Amino acid sequence: MSVIDIFKRISLFVKPYKWLVVATLTLTLIGSLMAQVNAIVLNFTVDSINDLVNADKGLKDGINILIIISSILLGKEVMIILVQFGQKFFGQKLKICISQDLAQCVIEKVLTYRLAFFTKTGNEPGKLQTRIDRGVESLTRIVQNFFIDILPLLFSAVLALILMFKQNVYVGTVALVIVPIYFYITYLQAAKLKGWRTQHKDFREAKSHGIMTILESITVIKSFNREQIEGAKQLNLQKNITENQLRTRQTSFAFEGLKTFVEQIGVVLIIILTAFLVLSGVMTIGAIMFHIMLFNNVTAPTRQLHRIYDDFNDALIYANGFFEILDSDNEKEQSGKYKPETIKGELELRNVNFTYPNGTKALHNINMKIESGKITALVGLSGAGKSTIINLLDKFYEPTEGEVLLDGVSLKDWDTQYLRDNIGLVLQKNHIFDGTIEENIRYGNTEATDEEVVEAAKKAFLYEQVMALPNGFQSKATELSGGQQQRVAIARMFIKNPPIIFLDEPTASLDAIATEQIKNSIDAIKENRTVIIISHSLSQIIDSEMIYSLEKGEVREHGTHEECYAMNGVYRRIFDASARSLNIEKIAKTQMGV
Repeated sequence: MSVIDIFKRISLFVKPYKWLVVATLTLTLIGSLMAQVNAIVLNFTVDSINDLVNADKGLKDGINILIIISSILLGKEVMIILVQFGQKFFGQKLKICISQDLAQCVIEKVLTYRLAFFTKTGNEPGKLQTRIDRGVESLTRIVQNFFIDILPLLFSAVLALILMFKQNVYVGTVALVIVPIYFYITYLQAAKLKGWRTQHKDFREAKSHGIMTILESITVIKSFNREQIEGAKQLNLQKNITENQLRTRQTSFAFEGLKTFVEQIGVVLIIILTAFLVLSGVMTIGAIMFHIMLFNNVTAPTRQLHRIYDDFNDALIYANGFFEILDSDNEKEQSGKYKPETIKGELELRNVNFTYPNGTKALHNINMKIESGKITALVGLSGAGKSTIINLLDKFYEPTEGEVLLDGVSLKDWDTQYLRDNIGLVLQKNHIFDGTIEENIRYGNTEATDEEVVEAAKKAFLYEQVMALPNGFQSKATELSGGQQQRVAIARMFIKNPPIIFLDEPTASLDAIATEQIKNSIDAIKENRTVIIISHSLSQIIDSEMIYSLEKGEVREHGTHEECYAMNGVYRRIFDASARSLNIEKIAKTQMGV
């Protein structure tokens, strides 16, 4: 994106705050006018004192001049303080409001994207977070640079240049020639640093993602004593960042020295030219300092240009990533308009193939029918495609080929929000939000009453454990154990009370007694609902009215427990292995008292 493109995009966020822009620009213009006072007063002072000295007059005759000068300068400083306060306040308010709107806009947009967006290479959580944070930071810094920093300097420079030309066209021309040279050097500097800045952005994203990975995996890292290995990985990445920064600084310092040299050439030329004009009788002595101060006002923006241009280039780099996220309209979840009054719950997959965005082929020609009001189990080893089917049925992904239907209507035609309002999903590992236990349970139904929250907790066998806590339902949910957090997720499903339920290893993190309790509760809620369960629990598999066994993304067998077992295939191997792992034979002997 070019600077113009960025300004066009930012202007949409600036538009709601027009009055702040007008106020800032007005105060900027006043401040720029005030910035020229020192040069004008100095010119008047030098010439007036020079006249007094030439007339052999002393302090007594010049005291009025000093009083006038002091009054003007002090009055100007008071006005500048007020003007700068207003300008900076309005400018900062504009920056803060736009920062808020940019951040909220991208969050609201991201929430509308389908899961495929988040599984793409480069869209890992740490990298997305860095792109969003740095994008908002860089774009709001542009607003600050433009309205708070560069506009006052630019107005001041233009006014100073006008005054210089008005006083003497030759001196004005010298100032005018120096500025584009300075700009050109700054342009060359930016072009030289562009590649390193892009590389630095990639390093920062990788570092952020690496730190997040360490924090999420700290238990595994410590259990294997791999602190040094992980530290070495980060050190290597940090060295790359350091080397990149040093090369960037080295180049910047070289260009800064060249720009300072060009600026000083301008100062020397102004001094020589004004001195020549004074000696020629064209100017007064005061004009020398007058033009030097004005030239300083002209070059002030160019001295700030490097920092501002750096920010612009950072913004160009991070704006691309930021607006890529914002403009990923093709990643939006598609929604139909079909919203029937009642849902029977009959699901069907016809000739479904599915490949994840990273290229992994997960499903191959899946044909499956899930009858309404019945329990269907999906059985298979890890990677067989069980959870992928759940993702397709919940419309998290769309099939690469084939069709998924609910009650004979393609999921593409269903209203997505309505569909998910009528589906309950319990995963093997459910996310617990930062908040109270009550808030986390009520997440399943935000309109639920306190009584309904309590009832859901009881059904999930969580109530007694919650009431044993000092703050009861107002306790932090993140402080619960893994098994208790799983019960919170199951309580969400109870309080949602949907006609279709997907259970993906719902009791995997629970102990034996808790598993039995939850199984009883799940058995109760299964009645008259369409249930799909993924589980390695023999009891839950056997209870299913239909079983689909999968292997490498394909359906190998389907039927009842007895029918699938008799086929002597994948299902039988998994069932027998599960039975052996539980040592069923010894358990049976113990139960029989042998």
